[in-house]
Amino acid sequence: MRSHAGAGESGASAPPRPPSPPGLPDTGRCLVMGVVNVTPDSFSDGGQWFGPETAIAHGLELAAQGADIVDVGGESTRPGAQRIPADEELRRVGPVIAELAAAGIPVSVDTMRAEVAEFALQAGAKLVNDVSGGLADPEMPRLVAAAQVPYVVMHWRGPSHSMDRRAVYTDVVSEVSQELRQRVDAVISEGVDPALIVLDPGLGFSKLPEHNWALLTALGRISSLDAAGAAFPVLVGASRKRFLGRLLAAEDAAARPFSGCDDATVAVTALAAVGGAWCARVHQVAGNADAVRVAQAWRRDGSPATPPGHLDRISVRGLRVFAYHGVRDEERRDGQEFTIDAVLWLDTRAAAVSDELSLSVDYGTLADRLVALASGPPVRLIETLAERLAAACLSDPPVQEVEITVHKPHAPLSHPFDDVTVAIRRVRG
Repeated sequence: MRSHAGAGESGASAPPRPPSPPGLPDTGRCLVMGVVNVTPDSFSDGGQWFGPETAIAHGLELAAQGADIVDVGGESTRPGAQRIPADEELRRVGPVIAELAAAGIPVSVDTMRAEVAEFALQAGAKLVNDVSGGLADPEMPRLVAAAQVPYVVMHWRGPSHSMDRRAVYTDVVSEVSQELRQRVDAVISEGVDPALIVLDPGLGFSKLPEHNWALLTALGRISSLDAAGAAFPVLVGASRKRFLGRLLAAEDAAARPFSGCDDATVAVTALAAVGGAWCARVHQVAGNADAVRVAQAWRRDGSPATPPGHLDRISVRGLRVFAYHGVRDEERRDGQEFTIDAVLWLDTRAAAVSDELSLSVDYGTLADRLVALASGPPVRLIETLAERLAAACLSDPPVQEVEITVHKPHAPLSHPFDDVTVAIRRVRG
């Protein structure tokens, strides 16, 4: 029942935006990540923020303009860039991350090195943004797993100095999705919690312009890599990329300068947000902060509405699952039985007239999906589990609204009781 249509595909409705991983802002709309490049050779800003004082001031300015997250990086990943020593990368980003985190700003560290990520996390960073997806440093997934922090896994085929030679695809969306799935499986096998994974299709990294456009119009397929049926959040980094400069080339075929692509970036951000992107990584925040709010209104009010009074209900109640969720050590060691109720609201009239299952919800497949998610990697809170289950239900295109109730009848209370429940209600878009 999962739709494989992404934003921009004919007849497709916008896929639901997965919730933010624990520990990060969740506004109900696409987030905006502001970029602070503490490098002398970045393709996008030419070392404009190279140096702790200017970088810190810029990060504070981005947050004031509406950045939900500030991404700090000390190593350029522009095409042709060479690696720098780890101690130099640490020298560049350390004081910047510490000051921005101390100011209460959610900070991401943009690095391929576990050593740098560990320092950044100790300094207060909340997210590790790894453009190599764990391939550049095998220790990175293990560090992230131990730290229990959100982790951006980007599609990456090799280092910057050789990545352009690797931009060869037969079906870029299928191949990027498959390679991302392999990386997701690999980092999960190292202990990374799937609920903490964010995907990045890697626009501009071993991609030609036509590859980037194809990926942008297929965010739903990229998000839906979880075999259990849940969707991963997707980070989109199109800001000031070469494919925008080439699109806007002058009559003499000279590409638009990077700094002249900010308006085009705002347009891409709006479209990506409508297409279900979790976050847009950008260099100029103000216009993009406006764009994601416009996109939120478009998703909420601009999609075809079901006439009032015509939302029908499908319920699956009393699904029993043995799992290991809980705050206490004994709960995560011994496990217990949970019960799940799912109530879905949708318009079933087309399915009823055509007698066609694809226009409704296959509740057998839904039950399998909910059980697989609930019996999967443990979480501390049943609120987190309920959020995952709701997102899985909303990934079915016909479903407009869902109510999930998770029952924990064997919760470790010291008093007689019948049940402990968490019930949440979520609406598409």
